[in-house]
Amino acid sequence: MRLIPTAYLASYTLSALGNSIAAIVLPLVVLQTTGSALAAGTVAAATIIPAVLAGLFMGVVIDRINRRTSSVVTDLISAAAMLALPIVDMVTGLTVGWFVLFGIIGAIGDVPGITAREALLPGIIRHGTVSAERITGAREALGAVAILVGPAAAGVLVTVWGGTTALWITAATSLAAALITLAIPRRVGDLEKGPATPGAQASRAWGQLREGWSEMLSNGFVRATTLITIVAVTAIGGLQGIILPLYFTQIGEPGMIGLVMSAIAAGSLVGGGIYAVAGTRGSRRMWFVAGVLGNIAGLIIVATLWSVWVLLAGAFVLGFSVGLFGALIGMLSIERIPERTRGRVLGTQNTFVTAASPLGIFLAGAITEATGVHMALIILASGWALGLVIALFTRAMRNLEAPVVDTQDGHQVAPSA
Repeated sequence: MRLIPTAYLASYTLSALGNSIAAIVLPLVVLQTTGSALAAGTVAAATIIPAVLAGLFMGVVIDRINRRTSSVVTDLISAAAMLALPIVDMVTGLTVGWFVLFGIIGAIGDVPGITAREALLPGIIRHGTVSAERITGAREALGAVAILVGPAAAGVLVTVWGGTTALWITAATSLAAALITLAIPRRVGDLEKGPATPGAQASRAWGQLREGWSEMLSNGFVRATTLITIVAVTAIGGLQGIILPLYFTQIGEPGMIGLVMSAIAAGSLVGGGIYAVAGTRGSRRMWFVAGVLGNIAGLIIVATLWSVWVLLAGAFVLGFSVGLFGALIGMLSIERIPERTRGRVLGTQNTFVTAASPLGIFLAGAITEATGVHMALIILASGWALGLVIALFTRAMRNLEAPVVDTQDGHQVAPSA
């Protein structure tokens, strides 16, 4: 790969690694500082609404300015929020109020940062002489590496240096991601001008936000992939947050939860890597069906709870399919979400995803309380599988082949379903 895609993937990996480390370190720092689980929950809850609002409204900004610039700025905001905590700790000492304040600032950078980096991807492909299949597959694989390495790195950092000191490393990953993104030429992030459509010249933020929502509601591909993502993240949130920890606690093997999550991440690494290498071979519909069937097979294996080793095998199969599936959907999104509304559409999708995980934890807790661990697992897995089956037969997901080019104006037009 050349400089442009290499810099993009390096920046993406560092940002994902920083988020993975922060997800472990930050709650530990709150607990160590305050000694209160309620305080940790308060900090997490306080960031939800700002994250949702930032995800919705920053999409408008991302569609107005250079996308390399927006990616750099959001990484710098995340770095500043993490960096401020150890500095405040040295000067005045940390309190719950400080954690809430910088948690809110960090939330303003996190979801928009994901959106900005995704919105930049079409430019990376245009200027980087790399196929969409290869770069989306590599991105999924590297994201899995970050998920694998992040928790282990967080544990080492907290053990060796302590929680607040570990935040310096977390801030450094976001700062490094921003600096590496600056190595990408500015022209790569320039907005591509598309054909004029009704409402395309909306000058006010509310008008542009409505235009983004209109695209989401009218674009069958976006509706289908949003459904798949929300259902999947809701189920994963419930599995990771409630069901699997409770199951392993009941059988006296609480440490196994880490192995299961590692098996999912390892499978995602392999699945994304395979798609990066072989994604251009065969039809896209074939890859889509393989991803759906693989997800369902993994869910069935996991839901049996026959033994710990069967559960680990099912987790790997599930992760493999998620990695392959995620790379395919990412590649298709590049073609099928219009350039001028990409920031708003992806921002709204990422906002829904952000809210889906805590929703899954809540639902899993309620279902487990009413039916027990195994039945709760079956219900969540069935909901995920049902969403996949619906998507499999959705009209917008039947014809997934590359768009044709309108030779009169040079614009891509997605093939009709």
